[in-house]
Amino acid sequence: MVESPAALGAVFHALASDARRDMLYRLAAGELTMGQLAAPLTMSLAGASKHVQVLEDAGLVKRTIDGRRHLCRLETAPLAAAFAWLTYYQQFWNERLDSLEALFQADPTPETEEP
Repeated sequence: MVESPAALGAVFHALASDARRDMLYRLAAGELTMGQLAAPLTMSLAGASKHVQVLEDAGLVKRTIDGRRHLCRLETAPLAAAFAWLTYYQQFWNERLDSLEALFQADPTPETEEP
């Protein structure tokens, strides 16, 4: 579980990359090797390894090494903590958007004349 603001920041940093989100999405189906993670993204193994390192640092991926094979698997606890953080603020935004909607319904904008 992500317990510190720095750890939560690392999760959101890791999620900021399209490539890393793609990796996490595919890891949700099961373990993948570094080569399997890199192939659909048309990146080198070194590039994929750098992305996996960011995911590891955030606690989102666990990598095990078996000889020359690097197997990666998804760790979901940090995602659950990020979801909980976002859920807290979802209530805030829902209330604000409801208020905004009420303002639009109560005071329609004046129609402008076309020239």
